Amino acid sequence: MHQFRKLDLEGVIEIVPARHGDDRGFFSEVYNAARFKANGIRPDFVQDNHSYSQARGVLRGLHFQLPPFAQDKLVRVVKGAVFDVAVDIRTGSPTFGQWVGRELSAEKWNQLFIPAGYAHGFMTLEPDTEFLYKVSAPYSPEHDRSIRFDDPAIGIDWPISAAQITVSDKDRRGPLLAEIGTGFSVEAGEAVR
Repeated sequence: MHQFRKLDLEGVIEIVPARHGDDRGFFSEVYNAARFKANGIRPDFVQDNHSYSQARGVLRGLHFQLPPFAQDKLVRVVKGAVFDVAVDIRTGSPTFGQWVGRELSAEKWNQLFIPAGYAHGFMTLEPDTEFLYKVSAPYSPEHDRSIRFDDPAIGIDWPISAAQITVSDKDRRGPLLAEIGTGFSVEAGEAVR
């Protein structure tokens, strides 16, 4: 049976699917739409992505897409480990600019659901890490945005120092959260999005 744990930011949920093993290996149902919907996760996923990082300390993010191509994400690791982060970018939210992080690994077999309205990033903790994620909207270059991974106003406590990481030029040059419009807001009484 899946375990669903709500984290400190609205809508961000850690999921641990059951694994059934024997002398051949194991079987795990990692996604079941009905079970996820019963636990408040209702996206219609349209695309699966697979990321490979060959070294420890590869940092990807913080990424999001503007509406109408905003993405809910279901992320997991099938080989290695990452430190995975979601940042609330919904203006008007009481947790705007706050982050939550979890170690995701093949060993722990955990996943993270990150709803639209959050920026997402991860840092590899082991070499040869493979990261899979489902998204609820296709990639749209015109709507793709990033925020600096080391924005001091957000203050993410990455487990590997900036001097020891590998990051793309795009992510290194990303704007600070205060410098961009995110396209997401929370009106009085309104939920995520």
